[in-house]
Amino acid sequence: MRPIINNSFFELDIRWIKDIQVNLSAVERRTLSLTKRRTVKNEYQVAWLLKAITLLDLTTLSGDDTLGKVEKLCIKGPNPISDLILKQLNIQKNSIKVGAICVYHDLVAHAKKQLKGNLPVAVVSTGFPAGLSSFQTRKKEILNSINSGADEIDIVINRSYVLRNEWKRLYDEVREFKEVAHGKKIKAILGAGDIATLRNVAKASLVAMMAGADFIKTSTGKEKTNANLNNSLVMLRMIREFYEYTGKKIGFKPAGGISSAKDVLNYLILMYEELGSEWINPNLFRIGASSLLIDIERQLYHYALGRYATINKMAMS
Repeated sequence: MRPIINNSFFELDIRWIKDIQVNLSAVERRTLSLTKRRTVKNEYQVAWLLKAITLLDLTTLSGDDTLGKVEKLCIKGPNPISDLILKQLNIQKNSIKVGAICVYHDLVAHAKKQLKGNLPVAVVSTGFPAGLSSFQTRKKEILNSINSGADEIDIVINRSYVLRNEWKRLYDEVREFKEVAHGKKIKAILGAGDIATLRNVAKASLVAMMAGADFIKTSTGKEKTNANLNNSLVMLRMIREFYEYTGKKIGFKPAGGISSAKDVLNYLILMYEELGSEWINPNLFRIGASSLLIDIERQLYHYALGRYATINKMAMS
């Protein structure tokens, strides 16, 4: 077992990082085989989609975010499925809710007030989405958001450290962010589409976990390439390897571009096959999305009532 510091951090192991290899062809064969298989159907699909809802970080990260928009999310998050569908599926009201509401810092306090403790509030921080503001500013952002009531912090790493193989600097950055967070859950956003190779994705994943990240997250949702099955597979394999070496379970959050029920089922299946059912819970698996919930609800509506609802019948998600 690798040495643990203060039950939260692990020593930076440069040899372990340098030994990492990724076979791109093997990764692509694995993910292609996943999408070509017959997916889950009927009541099994319903069960998986209901589970997916509980894993959502229901997100709004647009330049036109308003208090009213956040209020709608805060109403939707604790009650993500319409009463009509719940009744048809014989599901108790208030028994299903999303994992968290994710917003910019300026809207944290308002979201916290609206939710009244019913859901965690996650905030994007540390110079989101590029992560290139000053280090002191980025640390201050974390403190400000915690003081405003944030329960979880989605931090952005400095991708240049990855591209220059400056693993000690990346380790120190994430570790200091974790220390500043004072025990709040942090999700380290790697920006997988910006760091050139899947090998870099694997190495950055490992360094972030050593430095104390509770989750590793694929993307901000603002890159040209966001979450996909290839970068997700690599990150899941690193989570598994880290767990085997240290005994510590780290969470995973794919984000950006996951907008359909079909998409999310692929991620659920991948997680199940790579890490097992114990990882499929909000403490270890979150899905960052803004429009996904509305498609899931449409699929549930179709199963419950035998037809698809028109878009105007679906509440804002």
